[in-house]
Amino acid sequence: MTLAFDAGPAVRGRQSDPIPASAGVGLKPQHGREIFETPHDIGFFEFHAENYMCAGGPPHRLLSAVRERFALSMHGVGLSIGGEGPLDREHLQRLADLNDRYRPELFSEHLAWSSHGGTFFNDLLPLPYNAATLQRVAAHIDEVQAFLNRRMLLENPSSYVTFSQSTWAETDFLAELVRRTGCGLLLDVNNVHVSAANQGFDALSYLEAFPLDAVGEIHLAGHATETEADGSRVLIDAHDRAVADPVWALYGAVLDRTGPVPTLIEWDNDVPAFPVLAAEAARAAAVLEAHGGGVVTAQRAAGV
Repeated sequence: MTLAFDAGPAVRGRQSDPIPASAGVGLKPQHGREIFETPHDIGFFEFHAENYMCAGGPPHRLLSAVRERFALSMHGVGLSIGGEGPLDREHLQRLADLNDRYRPELFSEHLAWSSHGGTFFNDLLPLPYNAATLQRVAAHIDEVQAFLNRRMLLENPSSYVTFSQSTWAETDFLAELVRRTGCGLLLDVNNVHVSAANQGFDALSYLEAFPLDAVGEIHLAGHATETEADGSRVLIDAHDRAVADPVWALYGAVLDRTGPVPTLIEWDNDVPAFPVLAAEAARAAAVLEAHGGGVVTAQRAAGV
């Protein structure tokens, strides 16, 4: 089922137009002053919704100031869209309040679960890809999109294990969710690289099968490498360092197929000084420019 959504009114003097195909970064409170006082070409800022589920204070003062001058992407990490139980309606209402207050141009969540029986695990946990999971996740996406009256983007996970119960390939599972719900996708290229290395599949083949026409935003991030007791190597989606060269190469391969797409640099741990983060965004912007950056917008993310 494909849903139609009202774009909603302008908020705080800005129109909720599609984000141009530019490079963005995560909004960090320690960078508040530099965002406005340091020259940069960052196109948008992404904020984690759960960090702003309060009435006011310094977080909202910063976010309101950023909203006045920049486009926004709202990224949720706590909906537990793949959980077996019903969605937390109080959490969903807080998310809707943020959506109504700031009218972010993009909204995304994870294909994962993070709560069960009233307990929140503070992690993004994987799912088996089978008919029961597909029906549950599709129903949850429908509920979220109807409640927020907007299209959401669903992010592909980083994976460390596979489930024997899975009967769908991840790319087919995502494509079917798009077909059933009308949602869009957030393609995390680092997650693809991490999962491919950990599970032994080819990242480019995965991307060839990915429903790229549904992608409204791309994430790039750094990953860590850990060595297990048996000497095997495991990649960890750490978000604590610069984007690795193989991920940049995959990113270019994606843009070869899609053209420019709004792209976020995720750096959530060991957050560097603002100029370092801005330099990573500038590198992404250069790749976007090489693929015609700024010409194509994220209209498909808004359902246009």
